[in-house]
Amino acid sequence: MVAVLPNRVGRVHRVGCTELYSHSKHWPCLFPQHGPGRKHERSIVLAPWQLELVEQHPKELLRGLIHSDGCRSINTATGGRRKYWYWRYMFTNVSEDIRGLFCSTCDQLGIEWRQMNAKNISVAKRASVEFMDTFIGPKY
Repeated sequence: MVAVLPNRVGRVHRVGCTELYSHSKHWPCLFPQHGPGRKHERSIVLAPWQLELVEQHPKELLRGLIHSDGCRSINTATGGRRKYWYWRYMFTNVSEDIRGLFCSTCDQLGIEWRQMNAKNISVAKRASVEFMDTFIGPKY
């Protein structure tokens, strides 16, 4: 933030964290998908420079998406009389465009995913979950 708007950035130290903030009318220029209304009712399209960053840093995008709208949890299933469990990642978002960004980034990294319903994406294949574990990290 300091590199972009050096005179309009501040921080507040709090117990267990530091809050960073910046007030500027220029943020919408940097994030053109931001706008009035609900994000799932408007188009969320990345600018060319944002797409370039996503291509260069796909793991960081997935980490941010999981930390904001996802989770890692245990799913319990039953096969016949046998009950078993496994880890999976879930991503939930009402915006079709944002789910599309998540899924295309998973595709870029070779992560297998399935759409569970209108707003939920599941990553449950063991190899994909283990790969995501290497870069997602815990949510705080």
